[in-house]
Amino acid sequence: MTAFDLTGKVALVTGGNGGIGLGMARGLASLGATVMVAGRDGEKNRRAVALLGGKADAIAVDLADEAGARAVVDKTVKKFGRLDILINNAGINIRKPPQDFALEEWQRVLDINLTSLFVCCQAAYPHMKTRGGKIINIGSMTSIFGASFAAPYGASKGAVVQLTKSLAVAWAPDNIQVNAVLPGWIDTELTETAREQVAGLHEKVVARTPAGRWGTPDDMAGIAMFLAGPASDFVTGTAIPVDGGYAAAA
Repeated sequence: MTAFDLTGKVALVTGGNGGIGLGMARGLASLGATVMVAGRDGEKNRRAVALLGGKADAIAVDLADEAGARAVVDKTVKKFGRLDILINNAGINIRKPPQDFALEEWQRVLDINLTSLFVCCQAAYPHMKTRGGKIINIGSMTSIFGASFAAPYGASKGAVVQLTKSLAVAWAPDNIQVNAVLPGWIDTELTETAREQVAGLHEKVVARTPAGRWGTPDDMAGIAMFLAGPASDFVTGTAIPVDGGYAAAA
């Protein structure tokens, strides 16, 4: 199974201390990768490292700060000597009708979900240029569909897909594959809050999803394992839903 062997590879997973990010990080670690987790919450970082085992570490960082976003890449390389895989998973959401957003709320969502992702990609590029690399950007179902209660989030996640395509085309000559993953409704702390704030959301998701359930963070591991390894060397510029059929349903 050399097509999925990540032995000797180093991965940086932003927002990797819980939810989708941790599910993906666990998948990479199971294939032999060394994983650096980046997240704001130091205690959650420590718990994630314990789950990932010996070849893991964590950095507490606010990725909304450009210097912090660049430093997390540099610290990963300094700690482990290289960077082969970058998963840009860190993100936030603020839920309210679009007319009620303050400009600073709009900007905060875009700063975390889109701008910090771009900065991390920029910072990773010099380290991947010489030996190739894998970048996995986390979009959303709102990259495809509108959501009345999440306009800035949807705007940021739609832009993530277009940025992914641009980076994929620009960096293909350097053997860097850049792809996006579009999670469906995954059971995480973020979506637990959504279920509290959006009436009937749980029932609507289950009814719309052909698989008949919400996803789990572990459901996200397989796509990360594929896109991070040699099996996907000729796959770039894609946006792959992992949603139990949600996007395919009428």
